[in-house]
Amino acid sequence: MKYKIGTKESPMALKTPPLTSEYTMHVDEKDGKEVLVCTVGKTVLHYDIRCLDDLHSMLKKHGEWMELGSADEQKPAKEGTVEAWGRSGENPVKGWYGLKKGLRGRFGMYIPPLMEELGLAEVTHEAKGNKMKAKDEGQGKSPIAKESR
Repeated sequence: MKYKIGTKESPMALKTPPLTSEYTMHVDEKDGKEVLVCTVGKTVLHYDIRCLDDLHSMLKKHGEWMELGSADEQKPAKEGTVEAWGRSGENPVKGWYGLKKGLRGRFGMYIPPLMEELGLAEVTHEAKGNKMKAKDEGQGKSPIAKESR
C-alpha cells in the first residue's frame, strides 16, 4: 500500500509515544527499494517500508493491545513486544526491519506513531509502558503529528 509519509524536503513530523521527543519520517530510495528514513536529532535510521503493512497485519491477528518495548539494537528486546517482533526471525522478513547496522533497534519507538498518524493503529501515550493495537485502515489520524515547517 502507498502511504503519504513525506519527502526529504517535506518530512512528516511526529512525536515519540510518551510525547517527549520529536522526530521526522519520510520515504526515500536506497539500493532500488523504498525505505522509511527516520531522523531523530542528527541520528538517521532506516526501516524497511514493508514493516507498515506487516506490523498492521500482525497486530490485526493479535487482536489486542501489544506492548511497544522499545530497545536499542545492542540490547535485548522484551519478549512479546512490538520491538521483539520487529527483529524476530519469525516475522515476514525473518529478522530486522531496521536496515542500518548499529541503528536497527528502536522499532517500537518510531514506527508506532507513524502507524497511528496513518490511521493504521492506536497507540497509548503514557510516560512508560506504551502499547498499540491495529485499527482498520483509514480510521483517522493521530492527534500527535504536526505539520513540519
